[in-house]
Amino acid sequence: MNNETNRRSVVSALIIATFLTAIEGTIVSTAMPKIVEDLGGSHLYTWVISVYLLTTVISTPIFGKLADLYGRKIMFILGVLIFLAGSTLSGLSQSMEQLVIFRAIQGIGAGALTTIPFTIIGDIFTYEQRGKIQGLISSVWGVSGIIGPLAGGFIVDQISWHWIFFMNIPFGIVSIFLIWMSLHEQIEKKKHVIDYAGIFTFAISTTAFLFALSLLKEQKQMTGTILTLFVVTIIGVLLFLWIEAKGREPMLPLSLFAVPMITIANIAGFLLGFILITANFYIPLWVQGVTNLNATLSGVTMLPMSVAWLCGAILSGRWLSKTAIGKVTLTGTLVITAGCLGMVFFQTDTTIPWMMVVTAIMGFGYGITFTAFSVAVQSAVDWKMRGAAMGSHNLMKNLGQAIGIAVSGLWLSDQLKGIELETSLHTIFIKLVVLSLFALGASGMLLRKKAKQFSPK
Repeated sequence: MNNETNRRSVVSALIIATFLTAIEGTIVSTAMPKIVEDLGGSHLYTWVISVYLLTTVISTPIFGKLADLYGRKIMFILGVLIFLAGSTLSGLSQSMEQLVIFRAIQGIGAGALTTIPFTIIGDIFTYEQRGKIQGLISSVWGVSGIIGPLAGGFIVDQISWHWIFFMNIPFGIVSIFLIWMSLHEQIEKKKHVIDYAGIFTFAISTTAFLFALSLLKEQKQMTGTILTLFVVTIIGVLLFLWIEAKGREPMLPLSLFAVPMITIANIAGFLLGFILITANFYIPLWVQGVTNLNATLSGVTMLPMSVAWLCGAILSGRWLSKTAIGKVTLTGTLVITAGCLGMVFFQTDTTIPWMMVVTAIMGFGYGITFTAFSVAVQSAVDWKMRGAAMGSHNLMKNLGQAIGIAVSGLWLSDQLKGIELETSLHTIFIKLVVLSLFALGASGMLLRKKAKQFSPK
């Protein structure tokens, strides 16, 4: 694909699709109080968010592999259509039970939109170009973090919460049109074998594991149900690995983990995902619970993270074309570690401006690292494996966030028994520093690795 106009149209479509998934979390969270007020079912409040994340985690590697088998174009369009179907149904929901089901559908489509755009970038751009384009796409997450809460509040107050879902439709249609007209692929026509057994065992084991963590966080103790879910998880994972090792076209080729660059990026992605979700959850809790300030100021405290993320992503994209990828990932992870250390030094009299500096440091580091690791994975394999590789990377980042929010909740619960909230949160922040040091070590392992110069297809 050499036509520059076509490539610009494809990038525009990818930006739109990435924006839809990036803004989804913040805009829905902003609208949830009003949704509960209208639909009731407050006991399902967290499931509106959790079920979306669950199905996104499950569908991410599946769409990555299907994109390798049947092409990026058809799988991207299918993912957008599923996302739009889930969005439309969510907007039409008349009960919280319906909303949870329809959000699950929306999450399935989101799995395609969080993986395939990065795969397409690796397909149509050279290594030297990927950094800049990847930085542009990654910066969308920073922009959405700023726009999401504002747009969500405006739509809920001035129109109706239903329109936070309906607004996705025109954007999705535009992205489909652009991809359909501009992305041209030459797919080898042969009969493929879909790894149904692998998909099923992966879905069951992932659902059981995340559900068990969710219950453990809520109930604060091990029960028979939770233990059974963990047993199902272990059996499911072992069975999944056996199926993938024997399969002709496995959903998640185990050979990917023999590629050092992918393995390192996935380990670091998991750890950084864990740190990110925990910081996003507990810094606002510090603002409200320790310094006794209001929710508005906790939102203000987190705002610099999105702005700095945007800056870091753009810088990383430009830097990657001139500097070894290991230096970029190491620098970004070092910045994140500095941000984690800054949280450890929070005190009851720490001012909002200082906390904003800390969140800006973390956002800047994440903009650098997430962009660089995506380019590393894109450049580690050729076209036939790139979708599965990106699927595995996004899976590990998503799992890190899903596990992080559950495990950090257990840390908080344990520490709150007779100990003040300030001490408890400090303990969590110290553990995040330790995790960031492990991520730093993983990033350092890329210093001796060179990205392969696979050409665009």
